[in-house]
Amino acid sequence: MILLVEDNPDDEVLTLRALKKNNIGNEVIVARDGVEALDFLFGTGIYAGRNIEILPQIVLLDLKLPKVNGLEVLHRIRTEAHTRLLPVVILTSSNEEQDLVNGYSLGANSYIRKPVDFMKFTEAIGRLGLYWLVLNEAPRTRNE
Repeated sequence: MILLVEDNPDDEVLTLRALKKNNIGNEVIVARDGVEALDFLFGTGIYAGRNIEILPQIVLLDLKLPKVNGLEVLHRIRTEAHTRLLPVVILTSSNEEQDLVNGYSLGANSYIRKPVDFMKFTEAIGRLGLYWLVLNEAPRTRNE
């Protein structure tokens, strides 16, 4: 499972299309703001009662989110024991150097700027999927 945290409907569609084009068939859960992402991960709000032991293999996290921004979402992920080791890739259009520095300081595993060109974006998503979903070995800290 992939958790895509993205508030822009166009970027959501492009990301889903790029995943499909690269034959990445993982279930994708879409959270459209930071609160929804945190609710999913911690079983609160609209996801109250969800089995929080079932976590995504990766979180694709935008930074510029409504309600709770992406850096705060990342901070919360890293401060909770059951999500601390969850791979988080910041996938953003932000060109701000401070966002890059803050993302890594808070424990992001990777920071990718969204290419404007769809073909380059599709290639980036394919590489990201190959690495994080196939090649990367994550610690088993939860029931899978």
